[in-house]
Amino acid sequence: MEMMERLREVVAKYEELETQLADPEVLLDHGRSVKLLKQRRELEPIVEKYREYERLRRELEDARALLAEEADGELRELARAEVHALEEKLHRCEHELKLLLLPKDPNDDRNVVLEIRAGTGGAEATLFAADLLRMYARYAERQGWRVQMLDVSESDIGGIKEAILLIEGRGAYSRLKFESGVHRVQRVPVTEASGRVHTSAATVAVLPEAEEVEVRLDPKDLRIDTFCSSGHGGQSVNTTYSAVRITHLPTGVVVTCQDERSQIKNRERALRVLRSRLLEMERRKQHEALSAERRQQVKSGDRSEKIRTYNFKENRVTDHRIGLTLYKLDLILDGELDELIDALIAHHQMERLKEHVTAA
Repeated sequence: MEMMERLREVVAKYEELETQLADPEVLLDHGRSVKLLKQRRELEPIVEKYREYERLRRELEDARALLAEEADGELRELARAEVHALEEKLHRCEHELKLLLLPKDPNDDRNVVLEIRAGTGGAEATLFAADLLRMYARYAERQGWRVQMLDVSESDIGGIKEAILLIEGRGAYSRLKFESGVHRVQRVPVTEASGRVHTSAATVAVLPEAEEVEVRLDPKDLRIDTFCSSGHGGQSVNTTYSAVRITHLPTGVVVTCQDERSQIKNRERALRVLRSRLLEMERRKQHEALSAERRQQVKSGDRSEKIRTYNFKENRVTDHRIGLTLYKLDLILDGELDELIDALIAHHQMERLKEHVTAA
């Protein structure tokens, strides 16, 4: 009953928003209309699912009435099968509605600042970090998201010591937020002459991009240094001082960006990363007990703190948080992450649903 009352409130709010958006005065107010459109878009999935639920409920009532009236054996069996199928659909729809009514993570629709760093394992860890970089870039491409490389530090053998990406697209954080943590690889490195399997690790941190209004930066708190961009092996790739390093003096946070040839663009991108890191620091102070916080998830990059293992010999990927194993490592490293991500989201939703039921 409580769920149905909440649904009716959502539908009423949705219809109110549609009425407001039909008002010519509202349409002339760009800021207000954008805000109302966003609110309607957030409610739309719930309203559509509720309408589906009501349609299934009416069809089930009709099917039950037909079953009660039908005396013929064959037609009665058909009616009974129809009732059974509709009951299953209605039950599934009700479950989906419960999930949709759970409080939404306010960061879900945000862009993502994704940081990858080589952990334990020496040179092999940098090669694995490069594999992860390609995996997330390919996944973003499949989703139609835009990827910008903000900063990258390469190893001497073509691996990645550290890379920072900005991934722009609707729902990027909602899909990638469970990727934070230590990723472990088991394989024979190209640097291994004896064919012995090595275990290495890389860390991934997923930060929701902060909006400028959330984190205001006082210019006097920033030290901005410029230098020549460097490429593979550390050599200078141009003679202009286009690379930018910004130090936030109160916290000591340092951000470097040298991917663009323009100093202005590098400065803008570095500020975006800085805001996201400072916002994350503030959230971590407020929610120290939450395991989803960036540093608590990533920790030191030690193999023992793994969230996922990539085993090349068995073509296997195992996510240790939910006990899911998939024998399609080659496809996953090519960016086919949906099966893993969908399972993580479903597990998270079920845990939240249990907590919601317990609290109620």
